[in-house]
Amino acid sequence: MWLSAIHFIILANFLIQMGYAAYMVFVVVAPEGGGPLLGAANEFPFEKMVTRRLYAIEFWIATGGFSIYLALTEIVPRFWGNKASEGSD
Repeated sequence: MWLSAIHFIILANFLIQMGYAAYMVFVVVAPEGGGPLLGAANEFPFEKMVTRRLYAIEFWIATGGFSIYLALTEIVPRFWGNKASEGSD
């Protein structure tokens, strides 16, 4: 029970981090009108560009951590469980 709750809290934390970073990149520190930079990158202020890139890096770090955590807690145990059951036939 407690392990499942902690597991879901960790997953929720990663998802919240990813959502926050995406919101910052595409809404808060975005060019006029929001969204991706595209052609506005040439006129975008340097400080805002650096801030935006730092939030993008934060997003990718959270995504990597989320992927590794899921792989170690969900995918690998299921894969090993299937391998073990195949060998017992």
